[in-house]
Amino acid sequence: MKVTVIGGGSTYTPELVNGFLFRLDEFPLEELWLMDIDQERLDIVGGFAQRMVRAKGSPFRVVLSTDQGASLADSSYVITQLRVGQMEARRADEYLGRRHGLIGQETTGVGGMAKALRTIPVVLQVAAEIRASAAPGCLLVNFTNPAGLITQALHQYAPDVESVGVCNVPITVKMELIERIEAKFGEQISPKRAALNTMGLNHLSWHRGFTVDGEDIWSRVIELYIAEAQENPESEWDLQTLAALGMLPNYYLKYYYYTGRILAEQEKWPPSRAEEVLQVEGDLLRMYSDHGLHEPPEALMKRGGAYYSTVATQLLNAHFNDLNEVHVVNVANDGVVRDWPSNWVLELPAKVNRMGIQPLPAEPLPPVCFGLIAQVKAYELLTVEAAVHGDRIAAYQALLAHPLGPEADKVQLVLEDMLVTHREYLPNFWRD
Repeated sequence: MKVTVIGGGSTYTPELVNGFLFRLDEFPLEELWLMDIDQERLDIVGGFAQRMVRAKGSPFRVVLSTDQGASLADSSYVITQLRVGQMEARRADEYLGRRHGLIGQETTGVGGMAKALRTIPVVLQVAAEIRASAAPGCLLVNFTNPAGLITQALHQYAPDVESVGVCNVPITVKMELIERIEAKFGEQISPKRAALNTMGLNHLSWHRGFTVDGEDIWSRVIELYIAEAQENPESEWDLQTLAALGMLPNYYLKYYYYTGRILAEQEKWPPSRAEEVLQVEGDLLRMYSDHGLHEPPEALMKRGGAYYSTVATQLLNAHFNDLNEVHVVNVANDGVVRDWPSNWVLELPAKVNRMGIQPLPAEPLPPVCFGLIAQVKAYELLTVEAAVHGDRIAAYQALLAHPLGPEADKVQLVLEDMLVTHREYLPNFWRD
């Protein structure tokens, strides 16, 4: 079996390698190909990955490559974790928002749109090469942000390539809920016994159910969060919002629910999050360069992305071994959520087995959530068209539609700034 990682020079990669090493008895990996266009970074991260595997007796081969075609050839699974323009482009996304008085963030608002415009054509090219040279039935697992929007583009423009979008937020919330319940009630819960009911879009979802051994204990869970908000006025979510929703919002909904607060925090930059990560990544790369290092350092946790290896390898393992496990993923609705468009890529529970990724029937979210989802999905669909065709009108409309976008008479100014800032990575928009 061959697994290929596009963006193999990511500082996350050693955690992914650990995930495969942990599952050797179940997942018979033979070759792990790490592909990246940055040779220096690939040598550092990939060299460390090779040492990690050798330290465990070399159960599989780690191949480093800058050749995307050779890397994808005959692959059974492809993981995309790439960042077009690297961390400097993320920093530019954040400050693009800030200088226009908007949210500056890599997956949400104008920064998320800029990242999507750079990334969608690249991921669609990966899909085209999978179609041409990967093993039959190859599954493309996309971790690249904005994960839901990228997966939406794959669904529309590469429907013959099986793909799924994955995010670490749902499993992070699941593990947090387990910890809170254990601390409050003294009940020990293994992750396999628990399941989280999440619904919405990637980074725009609401957690609304939690089962242990098939019993829904959501009322107990939400009461814990409401009690915390009541006791601590500075808690993540305000009391009235939690009580009115009866659901726990995705962490990223703070950008919509508390926009003013986030804008005020941005005024304290530097450092922005990208600037913090640049420092963390520099430290990690220096550690990875140490030829005496054979295990991921604790400093990797500062990078974010908790449970990344768990999410990735559990999904591949469930698919390969036909386990019928339920995972929260990004996948096309295909009618499982009644009255919602079938072509919308949603984040929701799905059954994973050898036949593929099958979303489970789910009740629609209430109007208080659906209105925001519909508006952001309109932005996503317009952004896909803009990215694929270099369509400036669609890009303008996407910014106009986004609830975190600029005022109408500032849209053209922000759009031009976005396109000029990232001109090097947006050839579709600069053909003349």
